[in-house]
Amino acid sequence: MKPEIAVLGSVWTEEVLRALDGHYTCHFPARMAPDERAAYERDVAPRIRAVLTTGTVGLDAAGAAVYPGLEIVSVHGVGVDAVDLDAMAARRIVVTNTPDVLTEDVADLAAALLLAVSRRLPLLDRYVRAGHWEEKRPLQPARSLRGKVAGIYGYGRIGQALATRLRAFGMEIRYFQRSAGPEPQLRCDSLRELAAASDFLVLCAPGGAATRHAVDAAVLDALGPEGTLVNIARGSVVDEAALVEALASGRLGAAALDVFADEPRVPKALRGMDNVVLTPHVGSFTVETRRAMASLAVGNLDAHFAGRPALTPVG
Repeated sequence: MKPEIAVLGSVWTEEVLRALDGHYTCHFPARMAPDERAAYERDVAPRIRAVLTTGTVGLDAAGAAVYPGLEIVSVHGVGVDAVDLDAMAARRIVVTNTPDVLTEDVADLAAALLLAVSRRLPLLDRYVRAGHWEEKRPLQPARSLRGKVAGIYGYGRIGQALATRLRAFGMEIRYFQRSAGPEPQLRCDSLRELAAASDFLVLCAPGGAATRHAVDAAVLDALGPEGTLVNIARGSVVDEAALVEALASGRLGAAALDVFADEPRVPKALRGMDNVVLTPHVGSFTVETRRAMASLAVGNLDAHFAGRPALTPVG
């Protein structure tokens, strides 16, 4: 008899669905009408042995309580800040994620955002499309990366992969994270010190309570009117209201953002700024990486139900 699993969230790639097909009986709560959902929680949820979820949807203690027989939570993504790890540990529920396979593509996007905002690519694209080049409208010059300092908040796999890319552009690297990391001579003593030392501050830190609003008004002021913030981490890491105010007042020079506090809702003020580049949380959104993530997320389920240790357990 195939294990029954709950697949949380509303958008799943064909790779994931094909990998699940034939191995599991899948239930999709997000697709259910309220009355169907009530019947599901009453009649089906007690049989659910696994949850497949995303890094943004996660699973909290209340959500897990719906599944009394839950054995494993497989996260399709690297971030687990939306999963209540303490609640899972108390119930001896295994939690897995998909590290490593998305590192290179997320680092690529971070570098692309940094280039796009420094060279003002979206603005230039609109300039050409609108016919302003033919009209000979004046343009402001962009900023070079060479010789600038890139400060990286969170110097793990993605942060280090990004550093390799930015060094190729002639940038100097500094970083901050709470724990000791590699290249200790590059580590600043605080996030504010890192911001003050940087021309570009790139956020690669995990989300969660420990980093919530770590980038506040004081950090943005330290980065300054010539500074640029790039965020491919989590929207919660930034005080978004402070960011909007700093950009609007000119206390911060520019920003490039792939993540936001209340996705998919993006503040209208940010959408109207020419010194801001916006993308819709697509750091790992390539065919190759999503295929690898699907394989690993389902592989963790396969290992568990075959009686083997999970491939990539969290912690």
